[in-house]
Amino acid sequence: MLKIAVDAMGGDFAPTNEVEGAIEAARDLGVGVILVGRSEQLKAELHKHRAALGAGNRLSRNPHIEIVDASEVITMDDPVATAVRRKKNSSIRVAAKLVRDGHAQALVSAGNTGAAMMTAKLVIGTLPKVDRPALAAVLPTLSRRGTVLLDVGANAECKASHLYDFAVMGSLFSSVIVGVHNPKVGLLSIGEEEIKGNDLTKETFKLLKNSNLNFIGNVEGRDMYTGQYDVIVCDGFTGNVALKVSEGVFELVVRVLKEELESSIQAKAGAVLTKPAFQRFKKRLHYAEFGGAPLLGIKGMTIICHGSSSPKAIRNAIRVARDYCQGQMNERIGLELGVPVMLASQA
Repeated sequence: MLKIAVDAMGGDFAPTNEVEGAIEAARDLGVGVILVGRSEQLKAELHKHRAALGAGNRLSRNPHIEIVDASEVITMDDPVATAVRRKKNSSIRVAAKLVRDGHAQALVSAGNTGAAMMTAKLVIGTLPKVDRPALAAVLPTLSRRGTVLLDVGANAECKASHLYDFAVMGSLFSSVIVGVHNPKVGLLSIGEEEIKGNDLTKETFKLLKNSNLNFIGNVEGRDMYTGQYDVIVCDGFTGNVALKVSEGVFELVVRVLKEELESSIQAKAGAVLTKPAFQRFKKRLHYAEFGGAPLLGIKGMTIICHGSSSPKAIRNAIRVARDYCQGQMNERIGLELGVPVMLASQA
């Protein structure tokens, strides 16, 4: 059975949300989940669910869930490099070792993003010819088909060759996970024309134009959500800013709509009628529907979630990790880059 290691101590609401999300995933997705963290806390959380559901409930028996003890936790406030080096028995490091050694095929963490990225790269390792793993985010669009944006934070400074690799990995991810045939690839820049942009985008444009990818040109920021592009590539600094701005605008729109719908008796009456549409709107745009950002280019799949991830987000992150493994994404990336891939479990 495919097994997913979950850093059960990393999130803002750990281990409660991680355990509940793991239970839902084991119930619904046909995967095994390994919860990594302080075993006594994890056992107590599992016991709460057994007691709430009743001893006769299949879910109460926590099917296909294991616990692996890890006594240390890397917090959100820990200096990344120091914590990764000194906390040898942290939940994120132990989970990464499970992937490296073949006991799990993927890793999910809602903990310290920097620590998760560094640990995945150092412990699990990168795919051949992938110099820089990239964080990918799936953006909602007008076409209702998600657009993959990468890198969104793993690499603040990049070369054109790195952005080319991002385009290859993002295109495969869009095809296998999002389900897009022959994804359209765009390069985030300040104008649609080939001559627009800085030295990095101009050089990357040439590489993508001469590649076998379905590259259709530069993307301006205002066109990120139209659905015209299936994959958008950029350096991690630009991508992270774009993603955080997008999240901020989403929160603003939701709050403003809520305030307006509660501003008067007439608005409140209208809110009752529009509530289903409002809920669909939030569901369509909320990050929890996808779970987290996959770190592409690692020998084993790694999904990095929001620190405040809900159980639903953890469950969906496990689903994406499962689909990535079943879709043989790493093998496909290796073929595209012209090198055979040795999986983490074979290294």
